[in-house]
Amino acid sequence: MAHNPFEQAPQGTDCSSASSCKSAGPDGSGCASCTSHSGGRAPFAEQDAQIIQTLGHIKHTLFVMSGKGGVGKSSVTVNVAVGLALKGFKVGILDVDIHGPSIPNLLGLGYGLDMDEVGEKLIPAEYLPNLHVISMDSLLQDKDTAILWRGPKKTAAIRQFLSDVQWGELDFLVIDSPPGTGDEHLTILRTIPEALSIMVTTPQEISLADVRKAINFLQHAHGKILGLVENMSGLSCPSCGHDIPLFKKGGGKVLAEQYGIPFLGAVALDPINVVAADAGKPVVLLAENSVAKQNFLALADAVAAAAEKGSGVVLPLPEE
Repeated sequence: MAHNPFEQAPQGTDCSSASSCKSAGPDGSGCASCTSHSGGRAPFAEQDAQIIQTLGHIKHTLFVMSGKGGVGKSSVTVNVAVGLALKGFKVGILDVDIHGPSIPNLLGLGYGLDMDEVGEKLIPAEYLPNLHVISMDSLLQDKDTAILWRGPKKTAAIRQFLSDVQWGELDFLVIDSPPGTGDEHLTILRTIPEALSIMVTTPQEISLADVRKAINFLQHAHGKILGLVENMSGLSCPSCGHDIPLFKKGGGKVLAEQYGIPFLGAVALDPINVVAADAGKPVVLLAENSVAKQNFLALADAVAAAAEKGSGVVLPLPEE
């Protein structure tokens, strides 16, 4: 039987050696029996209360996953978030890719964040009046600095991004994740069980195979899936606009149908994406009315409609 990483000791236990405790949960909390070390008091209780308060002001949390690197997940995150902001929604972007954050570069954001002196909370960087961003990259003086952290430190940072940041009232908090299904993903799904996951894939089998693993991860985690996006779905010729199936087409849609997951849309591979990324400006904000821009705006519409419509799909565990 597959191991379920969520069947661990309860969060909020106390242990002076929680990071090395063999019974510790994936968030670094200690074993249940260790609560006696502090009279049963949970050390995360105050932070948990702050997180709950923060989430109470956020209508929808979108968790963008891929299972595999190089599929354009961060590009999808940025353009969907900006597309939602252009529709008038209040949006936040939380970049939990601790080791390889891309969001600030894709948005052309600089260094540093301000502090709310009254509430002693970080103020996320403003990109648009109704779009604000938090990323580890914004806290580094040198963006070439490597983050050499293991699980517990990454978990603590992500929880602080929720508890110690002044997000305010949001319609959407869009969370960009690293590839795979590791500490960051476990932390988000444990901390925000209502998060709606958006799976991003490219059409070819090498990407679909990793997405299947990510879906299986969500099955074990009882995660809610909003839908699937097929990125790099054909190449839009910059000269004639003709569609070229460079990485094939339709694999993502077929996969969504196989699992009974809503298919949110496809985004063509467009050379304008490279120009936009290097310029630090989302495709949806470029003046040029490209195929990718049309696709991303349509995707933002689909995401908004799906989030307003329901609570996501919870897939049952596969039969052993």
